[in-house]
Amino acid sequence: MTEAIRYEKGQDAIVVLTIDMPGQSANTMNAVYREAMAACVARLVAEKDTVAGVIITSAKKTFFAGGDLNELIKIGKPEAKAFYDMVLTLKAQLRTLETLGKPVVAAINGAALGGGWEICLACHHRIALDNPAVQLGLPEVTLGLLPGGGGVVRTVRLLGLEKALPYLLEGKKVRPQQALQAGLIDELASNVDDMLAKARAWIVANPAAVQRWDVKGYQIPGGTPSNPKIAQMLAIAPSILRSKTQGCLPAPEKILCAAVEGAQVDFDTAHLIETRYFTELTTGQISKNLIGTFWFQLNEINAGGSRPQGFAPYVTQKVGVLGAGMMGAGIAFVSASAGLEVVLKDVNLAAAEKGKAHSAALLDKKVARGQMSADQREAILARIRPAENDEDLAGCDLVIEAVFEDRELKAKVSAAAQKVVGPDALIASNTSTLPISGLATAVPDPSKFIGLHFFSPVEKMPLVEIIKGSHTSDETLARGFDFVLQIKKTPIVVNDSRGFFTSRVFGTFTNEGIAMLGEGVSAPMIETEARKAGMPVGPLAISDEVSLSLMSHIRQQTAKDLQAEGKPLTEHPAFAVIDLLLNEYKRPGKAAGGGFYDYPAGGQKHLWPELKSRFEQADGQISPKDVRDRLLFVQAIETVRCVEEGVLTSTADANVGSIFGIGFAAWTGGALQFINQYGVKDFVARAQYLAEAYGERFAPPALLLEKAAKGETF
Repeated sequence: MTEAIRYEKGQDAIVVLTIDMPGQSANTMNAVYREAMAACVARLVAEKDTVAGVIITSAKKTFFAGGDLNELIKIGKPEAKAFYDMVLTLKAQLRTLETLGKPVVAAINGAALGGGWEICLACHHRIALDNPAVQLGLPEVTLGLLPGGGGVVRTVRLLGLEKALPYLLEGKKVRPQQALQAGLIDELASNVDDMLAKARAWIVANPAAVQRWDVKGYQIPGGTPSNPKIAQMLAIAPSILRSKTQGCLPAPEKILCAAVEGAQVDFDTAHLIETRYFTELTTGQISKNLIGTFWFQLNEINAGGSRPQGFAPYVTQKVGVLGAGMMGAGIAFVSASAGLEVVLKDVNLAAAEKGKAHSAALLDKKVARGQMSADQREAILARIRPAENDEDLAGCDLVIEAVFEDRELKAKVSAAAQKVVGPDALIASNTSTLPISGLATAVPDPSKFIGLHFFSPVEKMPLVEIIKGSHTSDETLARGFDFVLQIKKTPIVVNDSRGFFTSRVFGTFTNEGIAMLGEGVSAPMIETEARKAGMPVGPLAISDEVSLSLMSHIRQQTAKDLQAEGKPLTEHPAFAVIDLLLNEYKRPGKAAGGGFYDYPAGGQKHLWPELKSRFEQADGQISPKDVRDRLLFVQAIETVRCVEEGVLTSTADANVGSIFGIGFAAWTGGALQFINQYGVKDFVARAQYLAEAYGERFAPPALLLEKAAKGETF
């Protein structure tokens, strides 16, 4: 077995510790690391008199990845004491290193995130490679954890409370240049040799280095919480935090507690406080939900878990986008940003130019923020060619249709484009609801037709839902999957059905909120409880964004399609409310100036005051818990139906798709994980109660009853 940490003492008496965990692509803080670090620290202490200083670096492409999530996800309440003791041991190793009385330098050759950055913080001097691929920071909060290896304590002592909080609460990651400006690192190096030379030079120049917080009389920058300026900030910090998390995510709150409490005590006591909060979060259910979905399942998707095997990776060269509205313009932007040539076609050149201007505006913001140069902006814009003729699509190997949700129009533009691009190109539709198998009949070879459902706004939303029609070939699916990764989005794969997965589930959320309004539940309560349940926006606000007229149009198209198949449309109590707002009150949504909300020019949007007199009923109020559960359960149950019908074929696609595509409450880990963590049997019992009280749509599907009976999870 190779050593996890190589200990090499040079002629100059400087010890280089090179972390190189065997059998892993990245270094992590697992048991092997802890044993190796313990041995290295013990040896340094023993040989202290003959050591001039220490350099810590890594043999991997990255410096150090952080805690071992395979290990952390298994730590439950019974393991809390053992885990707490283990963390304190790990922290004691870093503490011994920084109080050795010898200079210790971190030579950061690649990304140092989480536990990796915590090792760097325990060093007296930090030098990083000046490479934009290097990222530094403490992203633990995104997985429901806190930086438990001293990250909270040292960041607060290094930067002061006010400047430390964005790194701790938001998991803000920085590049080396930014880190240097922020005072997180001390020097930049042009290459590895330069970095090691600078590290040695610093050790020679600073033989008696100590951490600033170990110098007698040290004061935290900006002051402790008793300082009036800090006290003023802390008076409002919890309420700002609560308005963001709605109390659903405990990690940011615990981080704030650890930071503020730790700033009022000595260094060692601050470490105990940090470790207690870390243990509480690690053993809690929410971190399990988040690690499972945002780490393991997301990695499974990005590694091609849902991609058909046996096809070489395909690199798309040139994309045709039909329709230069918001969706088409957004698709053109992300494709050009990823280096692809784009032809953006609309009915006339003016409309296509307007679509290109959307990209110009987005790029101008990036240039203004210093995120890219003017030359880079020009290069991206040069890749987007506005067009009005089908002939301009020649040479495209992928065409994405992004026109209005109308079957005839989609068929017309897809067929015309296909004639120009020829038989080898893929034709994709960005429809959000119309079945792909039906749309595919517009082209001669339906095996080359696929659904690529983007979300609005395209440049911000990370997900693309890939829909496989009944004739879509595996090769087409693989090519579609590769394209989504190429434009740096997360692909989920679903089988064809009306509304696919995301639109179907999203529709249950908006309809449930609207139905409650129709029952007489107060509108402010519906919107507030939706956010308390963890949804980013209330169902009434999001319905206004989508527009009630579009909802009505989709419903009519669905009814027409179902009639042709000899099936009736299932009536939903929300339909009557939508029709009232559209036909009687003439309030179709935000774009038209008003829907469930009013949108005063230059003012804050607010709920339409008339909702109270027209809908609210004194005897229509239900418990806040019922409001929250109706909104979450109806989505989770519809997700199970999608699994049952074979629309969804993987749990990862269901969980990641529900959070990234429709904003399902992130704290749950996704729609299926919500059921797992609730307890499948308990979920069934609660669903049965909701079905009796509020309607058949809450009745647990057969698959759910089967799982509960067998004691299985999703």
